[in-house]
Amino acid sequence: MAASNPGGVKADQDSDYPAQSTADMTVFVQNLLVQMQNRFQAMSDSILSKIDDMGNKIDELEQSINELKAEMGVEGVANSKPSEDEPSEDAA
Repeated sequence: MAASNPGGVKADQDSDYPAQSTADMTVFVQNLLVQMQNRFQAMSDSILSKIDDMGNKIDELEQSINELKAEMGVEGVANSKPSEDEPSEDAA
């Protein structure tokens, strides 16, 4: 019976091995999924931050363009009046 006992222990180990292997694989896959989720979240945060920065830059650019238009409108009106008073070269 001593010979059957070691065989019985080995059979128990073999039956535990697939369960342990499955448990190890489950833990590995869960850890891998957590790592992927963390990386995805970090990339998403980075992308959203860059989009916000670009939106702010576009707003600043739009404001600068509007300021330039306002300046051009004021200067354009001031510059156009004296040139209208002067006779054109075509008339001379």
